[in-house]
Amino acid sequence: MFKAIQLSNAESFAARLAELDEADLPPGDVTVRVEYSTLNYKDGLAITNRSPVVRVWPMVAGVDGAGTVEQSTHADWKPGDRFVLNGWGVGENHWGCLAQKARLRADWLLKLPPTFSSRQAMLIGTAGYTAMLCVMALEDHGVL
Repeated sequence: MFKAIQLSNAESFAARLAELDEADLPPGDVTVRVEYSTLNYKDGLAITNRSPVVRVWPMVAGVDGAGTVEQSTHADWKPGDRFVLNGWGVGENHWGCLAQKARLRADWLLKLPPTFSSRQAMLIGTAGYTAMLCVMALEDHGVL
């Protein structure tokens, strides 16, 4: 069993802290222990049901996460590997990382460099990643 922020729209919209069984996790080739995630704008829209960002119900919120691989059927990932993830429709089309566990596709994950802790990676999070992409675009166009 693990805890997760689960969104549902069965009779009416609900967001709740749920106890879920690992057997409920969606398909994927890597099962991870999520150590840190963030609450970003898209998660806020999903959790408050202010915008139709969730495409599959029920949904576990959380568009990014960092932690440790627990199980893997993919050659690139083994138990104990540290990962970081953002995007790929996680929290929209595939259960996200506002949970203690997640099952994800291996090609969505990046190896977390040893110089970063999971916490540090999520302090940067999707917002920091997006900001860096903006800075790089400004540099590419000679603005900076």
